[in-house]
Amino acid sequence: MTDVLSRRALNRATLARQFLLRRAELPALDAIEQLAGMQAQAPLAPYVGLWSRLAGFRAADLTTLIAERAAVRAHLMRNTVHLVSARDDLSWYHHFTSVHARDFAAHFGGRATGVDQTELLSLARMILDEKPHTRAELGRALAERWPDVDPTVLAYAVTHHLALVQVPPRGLWGRSGPPKWSTTESFLGRSPDPDPSAEELVRRYLAGYGPASVADVQRWSGLTRLREVISRIELIAFRDEAGCELFDLPHAPRPDPDTPAPPRFLPEYDNLLLSHEDRSRVIPDGRKVPLPPGNGARTGTLLVDGLWRGVWTLRDGQVQVETFTSLSAAERDAVEIEAEALRGFLAT
Repeated sequence: MTDVLSRRALNRATLARQFLLRRAELPALDAIEQLAGMQAQAPLAPYVGLWSRLAGFRAADLTTLIAERAAVRAHLMRNTVHLVSARDDLSWYHHFTSVHARDFAAHFGGRATGVDQTELLSLARMILDEKPHTRAELGRALAERWPDVDPTVLAYAVTHHLALVQVPPRGLWGRSGPPKWSTTESFLGRSPDPDPSAEELVRRYLAGYGPASVADVQRWSGLTRLREVISRIELIAFRDEAGCELFDLPHAPRPDPDTPAPPRFLPEYDNLLLSHEDRSRVIPDGRKVPLPPGNGARTGTLLVDGLWRGVWTLRDGQVQVETFTSLSAAERDAVEIEAEALRGFLAT
């Protein structure tokens, strides 16, 4: 008979893998890989995400990784910008080419009629190998060859069909800059692996987010038809309280559901809240995840007892918290202590 995992058991299992039950003594690059990348549309969000997860984390730890090209920003899962290790960017890119192409067709289909894609990408590669460009700059350069096509469409055709990374100072703490793109090969000195392992990608997801259903893996990745991939991996199976089949790595952590979960402040767009089809393990009331504009270090979400129970904003140098459920006196005290620690980090 298949074991049933309660919602709380799923919560604690995922929090353990996300380093949110206790801060890990781990180098930042190892943590980024354990988390299977970090959502980074808001460029500074990974800094807050790592601060909440790692003991002794300093902003300079991640800035150094980005500046030294050990970690990069690229469109990968769900065709959104993620911060990943350079190793994972090279290993994973070709998993998601179909996702990127599908999104381009959905938003720009038919608007690049008459443009030979091979010629477009070849010219774009030459332009970006020479120096990084923003999308606007790239579009203007490409419009010299195709003056009758919207430059924005030309630029998006490139960023959806060519292996690219966003280059520093974008995403550097205290500096940042506009999103400029370079080819992955030029920036990292290697081309992405043309034959990546789908099985390994699923294992990495489960290591960071499991136990999970097929639909969960597909929600995180943007990929489809992963049941066959999962069937080829040695996994153990569970059921959730609704009877949905879940899969997990045999030796992954599944702590006691009564394990305490301290309050944690997450940045906007944190993958903990976005990477399951059924998000009830962290969002029990079905509330929609806020996706506000910003740099990732001024607003975000608050976990209390492992559940999303509020939002935070940096205002006038203070971390202000708004909860949408009542907290006990002990929970309020713990949140205040953590908020003051976050304020100190954001001031660095």
